[in-house]
Amino acid sequence: MLRWILFASALLVACPLHAAEDYPPGPDSERHADIPQGAVTKYTWTSQIFPGTVRDYWVYVPAQYKPDKAACVMIFQDGAGYVAEDGRWRVPIVFDNLIHKHEMPVTIGIFINPGVLPARSDAEQARYNRSFEYDALGDRYARFLLEEILPEVGKHYNLSTDPNDRAISGLSSGGICAFTAAWNRPDAFHRVLSFIGSYTNLRGGEIYPSLIRKTEPKPLRVFLQDGKNDLNLYAGNWYIANQDMASALEYAGYDSTFVVGTEGHNAKHGGAILPDALRWLWRDYPKPVAKSRGGGERHFVTTVLDPDSDWQMVSHGHKFTEGPAVDRDGNVFFTDIPNNRIHKIDTSGKVTVFKEDSGGANGLMFGPDGRLYACQNGRKRIVAYAADGAESVIAEGVNSNDIALNQRGEIYFSDPEHKQVWFIDAQSKKRVVHEGIGFPNGLRFSPDQSLLLVDDSAGKWVWSFRVEPDGSLSNGQPFYRLETPDESSSSGADGMTVDTEGYIYVTTGVGLQICDQPGRVVGIINKPQPGPISNVVFAGPDLETLYVTAGDKVFRRHVRRRGTLPWTPLKPPTPGL
Repeated sequence: MLRWILFASALLVACPLHAAEDYPPGPDSERHADIPQGAVTKYTWTSQIFPGTVRDYWVYVPAQYKPDKAACVMIFQDGAGYVAEDGRWRVPIVFDNLIHKHEMPVTIGIFINPGVLPARSDAEQARYNRSFEYDALGDRYARFLLEEILPEVGKHYNLSTDPNDRAISGLSSGGICAFTAAWNRPDAFHRVLSFIGSYTNLRGGEIYPSLIRKTEPKPLRVFLQDGKNDLNLYAGNWYIANQDMASALEYAGYDSTFVVGTEGHNAKHGGAILPDALRWLWRDYPKPVAKSRGGGERHFVTTVLDPDSDWQMVSHGHKFTEGPAVDRDGNVFFTDIPNNRIHKIDTSGKVTVFKEDSGGANGLMFGPDGRLYACQNGRKRIVAYAADGAESVIAEGVNSNDIALNQRGEIYFSDPEHKQVWFIDAQSKKRVVHEGIGFPNGLRFSPDQSLLLVDDSAGKWVWSFRVEPDGSLSNGQPFYRLETPDESSSSGADGMTVDTEGYIYVTTGVGLQICDQPGRVVGIINKPQPGPISNVVFAGPDLETLYVTAGDKVFRRHVRRRGTLPWTPLKPPTPGL
């Protein structure tokens, strides 16, 4: 099975840098009279996700397909090149041979060309969407597949929805596109074939090795191929970029391999090894592709995550959850803003309603007096709730989003609409202590309460301010640099929490980002489901469980770090710089 890996390894030693080898197609890429042939049908599609674009696509159905059993699915970008039987790839022939020999499962192939916005006349230029669709790092192309192409093909054929039964492939920009689709939607794709992948700065793809090293591993199996004579131009060096990807995947413990040849930016080597690449990709099927444990303790996120714990849903059926706060016993309180309620989750996971008619409460935080403080933005005030739900008004006539309290019971809250941070002293006198952050959202104290941290949803920064004795803020800096999604320069930063080591945890568009004390993103915990995560808190009896609010649900996960409480400040250890 792995003879071609050994051959490719030998090439690294035997071949000088510019000596290209001949890679003729093997017997699995040739027709054989005794092997049943699948059928290929051509279609045309006009997209809504890529508005106005038109593209051809082809569907291959193997002879062994039975409508009463869901078939595996494999998608190829630049479909015309892959589906042709006189080219380098010859995928229908390879599929026929491997499926017949039971070396891959019964698989329907979908071969998709990039979209083109047609010109209105011969005097005008069409718009070619290939780079926009393939080199982008967001989830738009995955959505195109999941919301348009797969449902359309699914009208005619019984396609599996199990991500373990789905693979995706491409070369060059189509290769990074395949990885991006699986990276953004591991709930939909677990297997990736990438040939001469463009992990360079065509549209920011050079960031992937860094993200792989920081992000909690995903359940992906990844095959990489490249040649030592691949492109070296304005966007980067393709061979070096693929080496960087391979190193990052190995570091993070992924089920991955990297096969190196001597060719340039073409399909000669990839086409020759395609049959063995498919064997590797589908080996041990139907055994699921497992999520890596992070390559041991090297991957930083494994020092935070409990390897035996994943996200567990503890509450659902809400409209929009926010503002989780922890009490002295480790219970969690959270808001459901549209339903105008505050709920409680006790340490056993039981969910009850703590307060009806919450006045549109958003951010919550317990104070040293044991009361639950809330940003009651629907009524433009800050309130506090006693254990029996009795409400006291702390401040009126304010816009508020999130709230933080220190050991003296002093309050800070954010007002995103007016780009302000407010302070309320022990006598309930309020004043603005900072203005000018683009969209000040979540705020929390450092563990020793010497610093106030304020994240900016509109940018990529979490600001750090020194808290002065009179409550004023000084020496502010955009200190923590967050990773941002491809679709926007905004991080989408929202809620935050801190641990006893002084690390902060920020809910963002790309996941739960972990920053060390010097302000660097050192880990990203995957979101429990596609869509936004709005806030986070450490809770449980030992404060070693992370709770996140995510859309209409709340999830929790045991970790190896411990949170802090606002009425018990502590000095974190001196960081490594």
